[in-house]
Amino acid sequence: MIVDPWTLATFVPAALALNLTPGADMMFCLAQGLRGGPRPAVAASAGVSAGSMVNVMLAGLGLGALVASLPGLFEAIRWVGVAYLLMLAWKTLRAPLAAQDAPPVRPSRAFRDGFLVNLTNPKVILFILAFIPQFVDPARGAILPQFLIFGSVIALGGFIINAAVGCGAGGIGRVLARDLRVERALRWTSASVFGLLAAKLAWDTRA
Repeated sequence: MIVDPWTLATFVPAALALNLTPGADMMFCLAQGLRGGPRPAVAASAGVSAGSMVNVMLAGLGLGALVASLPGLFEAIRWVGVAYLLMLAWKTLRAPLAAQDAPPVRPSRAFRDGFLVNLTNPKVILFILAFIPQFVDPARGAILPQFLIFGSVIALGGFIINAAVGCGAGGIGRVLARDLRVERALRWTSASVFGLLAAKLAWDTRA
């Protein structure tokens, strides 16, 4: 086998514990659920996992270390992510959830947003570079396949948990949005989550 079964058995609970820890990805899917309901929440979670797999592949190819070693490129990626999250916050404020003529949140767009938010957060690739290599065995060769196997475990667990959180928020939000005052509060809550994620990403340091 490419990965030692005992190593994989050790990795799975560690990855699950990480997936269950509330973080930016979970908060993003929760906000998408409040904003558009269960389907966009699931799509957003799928996008986040897809972005995570791209980061895993980059780390496995050694490009992640290159990005981490170039402060200018690292900062550029980070500020693109900040700008994108702020744009999502602004769009959420401008699109009332309960308005009759409000366009629905398309799952394809939610997937794209989740993908880009994950991909433009350089802390994700730094985390991958710090965590996954602890379980990679160079003696087995095939470093990239090992990265992809471990990354798939994280991505699958994250997809299930983040989708569940988003669906729960979406079901509640759909019922509460029938009241215009509650709808306004939900809209501001979703936009605030995007804004806070942008602020956190802006103030995070490489450490």
